[in-house]
Amino acid sequence: MSTVYRAFDEKLERAVAIKVLHSTISSEDDQLERFRREARAAARLSHPNVVNVIDAGEDDGMPYIVFEYVEGETLKERIRRVGRLAAAEAVAYAIEIGRGLTAAHAERLVHRDVKPQNVLINDEGEAKVTDFGIARSLEQDGLTAPGNVLGTTDYVAPEQALGEPVTERSDIYSLGIVLYEMLTGDVPFKADTQVGVAMKHVREPLPDVRHGRPELSALLAAVLERATAKDAGIRYASADELVHELEQVLAVEAARTGEVTGEATSVLRALPEETARVAPLGVRNPRRLVAAGVLLAVIVAVGLALLFNRAEPGTTGSAAPERSGALAAVRLQASSARDYDPYGDDREEHREDAGNAIDGIRGTDWRTETYRGGLQKRGVGLYVGTRAPAAVSRLSVITDTPGFEAEVYAANSIPAGIEGWRKVAERTTLAESDRIRIDTSGRRYRYYLVWIVSLGEESNASILELTLQQRQPA
Repeated sequence: MSTVYRAFDEKLERAVAIKVLHSTISSEDDQLERFRREARAAARLSHPNVVNVIDAGEDDGMPYIVFEYVEGETLKERIRRVGRLAAAEAVAYAIEIGRGLTAAHAERLVHRDVKPQNVLINDEGEAKVTDFGIARSLEQDGLTAPGNVLGTTDYVAPEQALGEPVTERSDIYSLGIVLYEMLTGDVPFKADTQVGVAMKHVREPLPDVRHGRPELSALLAAVLERATAKDAGIRYASADELVHELEQVLAVEAARTGEVTGEATSVLRALPEETARVAPLGVRNPRRLVAAGVLLAVIVAVGLALLFNRAEPGTTGSAAPERSGALAAVRLQASSARDYDPYGDDREEHREDAGNAIDGIRGTDWRTETYRGGLQKRGVGLYVGTRAPAAVSRLSVITDTPGFEAEVYAANSIPAGIEGWRKVAERTTLAESDRIRIDTSGRRYRYYLVWIVSLGEESNASILELTLQQRQPA
């Protein structure tokens, strides 16, 4: 019903997004009112996890809404690009979406079309809910007649598919389906027609999310099961209640895996001290389970602190004593991983796969091209960007082609050649799982480059996972 343009606000000198109603339907009263209602609904919301409205009006009979411009990608695009997400990352996004919906529900607004296409992930890795085009106030009758269905059937709640009244719990169901897709890489139900998909939401149980991912916690599966219950009365009573349970899940998943990077890190920092209110479906005593998760997290943290503060086999770089303070994961920019091939013919080295190196999935990778006679150039590499300049202390690499040699460089912008980077780790031969000690002399950098200078016995080199860590103040 509309087109969205990227535009430039000359007064405040910033990019904005302008949504313009198509002229072919702007004369239709119901469509025009729905468009105006979207502007009113979105304008009532001001929240970090909601795309904010800046202005609205009509120009020469053409209705428009001006939104903040979000640089990044949709959640759907991210899922298509990297496949299923790491559990902690998926739960973190679900928490932020839930927080945005909580703000909408506080204004008595039901979104009615929660789906990954309507979630924007900005360059800082934050999730923002957008497109309240079919949102409806709970305090007034909507424009749609009873029995009509608005929304996307891949994520539609059973009562919405049947044309029954929608409530906040309908959005909760849709968010549960979005979480399922983040964890599995695909929607739960498929059919030859949209009606067939909708009826599966009404009649068929949600497939077991742990069938393809047995490593997921029982608590996560239980929370997902309750959020997507066919009976709305069984679901969480509010988005805020679901968010609280997901915060517990995130703490447990973080404690279980011990490998939390990206958006999950910032969400973890914002977790409240008290997180056990209502038992999720199938969990009799979540407080005890969360306490166990927190205890496990403490044990992991202490173990890592002891581990990282002593020289040990398998850790490359200088053997000088390190400063006190535990290591913490450095937050990376969404879509920040990129190949670096300044001396290649086409200056690209499997660029489309670069994101695999920071997706949290060891089954995916970025790798160099195949060089039968050796690298035959000065080098090739992969760099990642941090969300804020950081004095990195350690760079960890997992590879299935051990034996290649690499150096590590840092910079605050991307130089045209390797001479423009600063070397922060000398040449080392990589093992399957290796930790490289970084020396930035206390300086903070935005970009860190793994510069491959020799392939060893292999004809290519791979990076399955790359993470950065910095030392926290003692």
